[in-house]
Amino acid sequence: MKKFLVNLSVIAFIFSCCATEKPIQNSKQASVSSNEYWQQHVNYSMDIDMDVKNFQYKGQQKLVYTNNSPDVLNSVYYHLYFNAFQPGSEMDVRSRSIKDPDRRVMDRISKLLPNEIGYIKVNSLRQNGKSITYETVGTVLEVKLDKPIQPGEKVTFYMVFDGQVPKQIRRSGRNNADGVALSMTQWYPKLAEYDFEGWHADPYIGKEFHGVWGDFDVKLSIDKTYIVGGTGYLQNPNEIGYGYETGTVKRAKGDKLTWHFKAPNVHDFTWAADPDYIHDSLQVPDGPVLHFLYSGDEKIQENWKKLQPQAIQLMQFFSENIGQYPYEQYSFIQGGDGGMEYAMCTLITGGSNYGGLLGTASHELAHSWFQFLLASNEAKHEWMDEGFTSYISAFAMNSLREEKRANPLSGSYRSYIRLANSGFEQPLTTHADRYALNGAYGAAAYSKGAVFMAQLGYIIGEENLKTTIKKYFNDFSFKHPKPLDIVRTAERITDLELDWYLIDFAQTTNTIDYGVKTVEDKSITLERIGLMPMPIDLSVTYVDGSKEEFYIPLQMMRGEKPTSATVINDWAWAMPTYTFEAKKAIKSIEIDASQMMADVNRENNSYTKE
Repeated sequence: MKKFLVNLSVIAFIFSCCATEKPIQNSKQASVSSNEYWQQHVNYSMDIDMDVKNFQYKGQQKLVYTNNSPDVLNSVYYHLYFNAFQPGSEMDVRSRSIKDPDRRVMDRISKLLPNEIGYIKVNSLRQNGKSITYETVGTVLEVKLDKPIQPGEKVTFYMVFDGQVPKQIRRSGRNNADGVALSMTQWYPKLAEYDFEGWHADPYIGKEFHGVWGDFDVKLSIDKTYIVGGTGYLQNPNEIGYGYETGTVKRAKGDKLTWHFKAPNVHDFTWAADPDYIHDSLQVPDGPVLHFLYSGDEKIQENWKKLQPQAIQLMQFFSENIGQYPYEQYSFIQGGDGGMEYAMCTLITGGSNYGGLLGTASHELAHSWFQFLLASNEAKHEWMDEGFTSYISAFAMNSLREEKRANPLSGSYRSYIRLANSGFEQPLTTHADRYALNGAYGAAAYSKGAVFMAQLGYIIGEENLKTTIKKYFNDFSFKHPKPLDIVRTAERITDLELDWYLIDFAQTTNTIDYGVKTVEDKSITLERIGLMPMPIDLSVTYVDGSKEEFYIPLQMMRGEKPTSATVINDWAWAMPTYTFEAKKAIKSIEIDASQMMADVNRENNSYTKE
């Protein structure tokens, strides 16, 4: 790794600009006696001492937990994610037994040596000052409380723990493929979420995460040569470098510096560190400061520089088309094993290929809205996370590159249709870890999830979809939205009935397949072959060369989307065929010329008179 001397005065000044916390919208937390929405709250204070020589760290954690639920809690659970990186763990065994293992994992965990594994060891745990009983079960700490937590009650947990950073395999780790020293994601004992469905203390097997909204106050002591970036606002820029006001140097005591971060209203805390990081920053007009931490050869540095002005455009696109980004900073950090989103930041590997770097940056930045602000449970509803992000990032890239593609999601449609016809599809209600194939998970979460959103625009109209997305963000940011929430938001915007869409497309593997059955002079008969209902856009070209667009409403929608097409009679789902008379003799017709309906067999969608 090439050494690069960093001007710490610049870093101190830049981080100090972000040290004042911007007020952030508070999540609605109803009283425990009401039937309204509620969510739990955590307040973490952590002191971490990191040894960069043996990749081990010691931690003290004070956690204030507020039980906003109407339920009495007899137990709590913590995630210990680093324990997955041990031979014989569930992640290890699953990777070695699934037919198509993640190429980054394969059998690598099974070969880790004791000084290469990851772990989090809890040494002591107290509830309101009293020691309590706990047991480590894989990647979950099961805690039996001294006293049940009553509705509306706050309790304080104090924990002492040790950790070891695993050799880089999946997301977290040390010395990744780019040589970044520390990619610290899911690195601390993290309290599991409890909601109206109960506890979500899932083992870490390989896929997604879920967390409790709260505030973080983290002090990290680390070798003074290391540059740190990640979640939160740096509170002590003067103490980790040159004093930007006086120009004086404040030396560390001993060989370490303590970086102090605060992160308000987030559900995770991530950091990365390396002695060779180059640090740049840019101000988004009327938006946050963007930080870039990276290292590498001349080509990689050139591409990370090139990324920076386009990252501003991406931030502006997402803020304009979803909702305003609410924090005062965001960091693009080289690290990890590909691209993965976290609170106020992302970790991205590489940079030698600029197209890949830009596309990954777009996707991961979009996750700040779809999952880190609209914090769906991505373990249960992974398609709301990956799919909605894929949807909006495709449009962002289309705009950024001025490609002007009619359907920027055509690739997602093709991927989903291949899955639907493959025999391996599972419904989107499948837990992220319980797909039979990793490939089926990817096509479902990313592609079918993106199609869900794009096809919703086909059903309710593009302008209504844009309004729906913005209202969804406004109503559910800083909360934990469920699949029904996006559909109910669309219903409120349009006054249409849309539950059928959520049921068939997300909760079953029913497919869309409509075809042209017969055409006789002016008479057209269409047929529904697949089980899933849809309204139909139909393009007709007459023998005289004129054209007409028709719209066939789906009866169970109880209304129509805005359209300039000729609206004809409803089609009731149970009726397998639909016949109507056109105005003139017909030359050709096509069902869904826009191809925004995910019809799994387009070969029967058109007719041309011979």
